[in-house]
Amino acid sequence: MPVRTAFAAQIEHLQILDEHGKLDERLAQGTLTDEQVVFAYERMIDYRKLDEIAFTLQRSGRMYTYPQNKGQEAAALGSGLAMRKGVDFLVPCYRENAALFLHGLPPECIFLHWMGDERGNAIPSGVNVTPIAIPIGTQMLHAVGLAWAYKLRKEDRCVITYFGDGATSEGDFHEAMNFATTFNVPCVFFCQNNQWAISVPREQQTASETVAQKAIAYGARGIQVDGNDLFAVYKATTEARDRARAGGGITLIEAITYRLGDHTTADDARRYRDTAEVESWAAKDPMIRTRKYLESKGLWDEQKQAAAEEHGKAFAQDIVRKSEGIAKPEVREMFDHLYAEIPDELRRQRDTLRTHSLGLYPEQSGLAVSGRRGS
Repeated sequence: MPVRTAFAAQIEHLQILDEHGKLDERLAQGTLTDEQVVFAYERMIDYRKLDEIAFTLQRSGRMYTYPQNKGQEAAALGSGLAMRKGVDFLVPCYRENAALFLHGLPPECIFLHWMGDERGNAIPSGVNVTPIAIPIGTQMLHAVGLAWAYKLRKEDRCVITYFGDGATSEGDFHEAMNFATTFNVPCVFFCQNNQWAISVPREQQTASETVAQKAIAYGARGIQVDGNDLFAVYKATTEARDRARAGGGITLIEAITYRLGDHTTADDARRYRDTAEVESWAAKDPMIRTRKYLESKGLWDEQKQAAAEEHGKAFAQDIVRKSEGIAKPEVREMFDHLYAEIPDELRRQRDTLRTHSLGLYPEQSGLAVSGRRGS
């Protein structure tokens, strides 16, 4: 029998705003307004300042560790702007601060988390985000479960889950993709490919030429975008969101970006990254190209930049005050967010602050003595 092609596919790469701030007007139609771009750039400044002050806090012993978001703001902002606040759900990793804040998460929650205060994981009611996930890849399974619930309830809602390139080598990624596509749930998979899985470069932890092509094996759509391009990220995420909502299938978005800082403040990337590589990516910083674009349209100048920088400093300092000024937690509070309705056994532990039998049931204190007397 003749040999025939059983399947063929290709992965598109989308860029709308290049590193010089030049916009492809045709591709940009129907994406972001000038007001939205100004808003997004102002948020980039705020959140970069927040990153800088978090680094200082860790170095001065006021925070345990912190993973900087520096250089990846456009990926988080563009995708966050595409999702509907109060309707859709965000299931993050730990470099999506900008998207989380857009959707209502108080920034001090992130600081409290990295300061070791569990109250940072107590998401306020009405804020549709899950706590940040430190184990690599596990959050994707949660996202698919949320999306499946929306489908079963026939709710017009969508879930987006974020992860890094290294997470696509984890089994949880493959299980989540397989379940999501088999049951066709309204979910968007968003990979921030920042080129490094801690100290392992992308080409050493997967043989795939792109992350996006991993979608093909599951019958999903895969697209690669310039992750430092606010417009491309917004466009790809909006299309993926609408496709998922309409029952058209899952999309895996690979946002090509770069981690300009260390993996966390416990890391020293100089030990494994070439300085020239970092410098080349620093020139592609999403903040630089976004500012160039705004300046080319007469929407930004030095005076606005100075004002935005001052606002960013004040914003970051206010978050520090809120984080460090919070009252110390009581020991009992460790039980408060485990269950919607606390089981009796845990309630007794909370009320007595004991786990042993005598501590939980102090009324038994005389049994041992009376037992010896009767022997």
